[in-house]
Amino acid sequence: MIKIRRSNERGAANHGWLDTKFTFSFADYFDPRYMGFRSLRVINEDRIQADQGFPKHGHRDMEILTYVISGELSHRDSMGNGETVRPNEIQRMTAGTGVLHSEYSSPTDETHLLQIWILPEKADLTPSYEQKYFDPELKQGKLKLVASRGGDDGSVHINQDVKLYASVLNDGEKVSLDLPEKRYAWIQLISGTLDVNGETLNPGDGAAISDETALKLKAGSDNTEFLLFDMH
Repeated sequence: MIKIRRSNERGAANHGWLDTKFTFSFADYFDPRYMGFRSLRVINEDRIQADQGFPKHGHRDMEILTYVISGELSHRDSMGNGETVRPNEIQRMTAGTGVLHSEYSSPTDETHLLQIWILPEKADLTPSYEQKYFDPELKQGKLKLVASRGGDDGSVHINQDVKLYASVLNDGEKVSLDLPEKRYAWIQLISGTLDVNGETLNPGDGAAISDETALKLKAGSDNTEFLLFDMH
């Protein structure tokens, strides 16, 4: 079964410096039908104006992933990390028992990103941070594992039974993924057009997938970029 969450049906907020879309309930946006999917709790698509961002604030008991589409995001946290996240990188922060951090966009350009929250396997983990770069060729025409429990295949480690893949396909290119029994998937389309087992996704669309034995994905245009979550 494939249930599509259309881009124009998402929650939204525009603060001037921040234009954001909420796939699931977040902040002042609440929809009891969309509280998350399995352990996936948040997918926010943020467009942050140049030299703007989020002052120091706190999190706990959450696996937080940042995937920058364009621009860059400067990160500072109470663990002593100070890094800049750019396209083709993924950042993972385990909030655990509690962490404070700030995030600011490029000083000269708008920053476009996805921020993802995943519920951890257990509470009160030790806070930690990880960031990795992936050569664009690794996700061109294929599924590249970028986050997983155990940090398989050079991916960042997350404390949950989730495999996160990134991919960029050109028109007509295909990829597939087997889904064993009791595995679920979520696809978030960033750009282009994607056929998912006969269903068409457009930019900003998401798809909740259950009771499917395999995913067959085909791009309908060049530069079709998406994230695929394979989860318990």
